[in-house]
Amino acid sequence: MQLFVEQLINGWALGSLYALFGIGFGLVFSTLGILNAAHGTYASWAAIAGYYAVDRFGVPFPVAVAAGVVGGGLLAVVVDQIGFQPLRAKKTGMLGALITSIAFWIILDSLAGFATGQQSLAFPATSYPNQMVVLGPLRVPQMQIITILALLVCTVGIYLLIQKTRIGAAMRAVGWNEVAAALGGVNARMVILLTAFLAGATSGLAGVLGGISTSNVSFTLGEGLMLKGFAAVVVGGYDDVRGTAIAGICLGVIEVFVAQYISTSFRDGFTYLLLLAFLIARPRGLFGSANFVRA
Repeated sequence: MQLFVEQLINGWALGSLYALFGIGFGLVFSTLGILNAAHGTYASWAAIAGYYAVDRFGVPFPVAVAAGVVGGGLLAVVVDQIGFQPLRAKKTGMLGALITSIAFWIILDSLAGFATGQQSLAFPATSYPNQMVVLGPLRVPQMQIITILALLVCTVGIYLLIQKTRIGAAMRAVGWNEVAAALGGVNARMVILLTAFLAGATSGLAGVLGGISTSNVSFTLGEGLMLKGFAAVVVGGYDDVRGTAIAGICLGVIEVFVAQYISTSFRDGFTYLLLLAFLIARPRGLFGSANFVRA
């Protein structure tokens, strides 16, 4: 029973990383209508920024996390304004944005490989909370608790922002129809900038926490988060952060249990089997709106 609970916590923490990344990916799609293949590089670059903040400047853990979060958000804004804003002005549609995002993915991935020397770096063990928290017979790493709490705070905060504030109403309006929202007095450009930053920041947070938890800061970090985060968005629902959070946690738990009780060879296969099942049986996901569509 103790092993079961330990693996449940491990899966919960792993799934929290997937969910954090998926929340940002889902925001971009539901508000801006972009399937952004470059989104994973935001997590990679955020982890790299956090690592160098610690390695070169010796900043404390919260500052390193903040550097990664802000770095991920700013990178997302730069990519959006350079790559996607001209396409929106010309109304090229989703295909043009997808091709552009693939180009940025390749460019940013190559630059990240150069920045890390094509190596897997690791945060120094003294640079982040690495103690064990004793919960009865269980010993839980502090980073797992931090990751789980980070997901909780981000999910609640972003959900309340979108559903209970004027900014959130503007984001939903732009996601439904940007032209109509602008005619209704919404500053669509500012909403787009805010959405891009928020999406990049949450992905950056996932990148920093994932880089620490796995001792892997490299240009490949974001690729794994991208695949699993996308699955979390599809299963949870493109336009609801609650569904993405729940789906991400479930995917993480399933992966860990499959690896523990069946075989590590099948862990990814089960994830995408679940993804296919949802695409067939419930395309809108757990919480997605039945009439969700971008005009």
